[in-house]
Amino acid sequence: MESKILNLLSENARMSASEIALRAGLDAAAVEAAITDLEKRGVIRGYTAILNESELEDNKVKAIIEVKVTPSREGGFDQVARRIARYPEVIDLSLVSGGFDLLLTIEGNSLQEVASFVSAKLSTIEGVLSTSTSFMLKKYKESGRIMQSDEEYERLKVCP
Repeated sequence: MESKILNLLSENARMSASEIALRAGLDAAAVEAAITDLEKRGVIRGYTAILNESELEDNKVKAIIEVKVTPSREGGFDQVARRIARYPEVIDLSLVSGGFDLLLTIEGNSLQEVASFVSAKLSTIEGVLSTSTSFMLKKYKESGRIMQSDEEYERLKVCP
């Protein structure tokens, strides 16, 4: 039951308990109780909207930063990651496999603000060995949603 509820909420976080119950073939009161329990247990951490940022007036600058870290003896990667996660500029932070250890998404008001975060805050943290920053230029898809309408993707017709 929980997985059905979570899948439907992931699809549309504004879906009501009665709509979830109808679509999943469950009792509405049971769905409401399950959602409350999932929130209390911390499985559901919050609800968010998927924004088409190109339509907003106050576009923020977003960057993806790859970080190489020396894990500490006491806390491994977690200690460094918890310290980085405290910065309000950090939107997402994940431990990953591959050529680097942590993957961050950060947000700032300008390129200079993002650069300042990297040079003055991130790179000075003990255990951070190196960073590689890429600026987000355009989003095509987020959380399974295509950001532009299909008409914008239509190919031009070629006439012989």
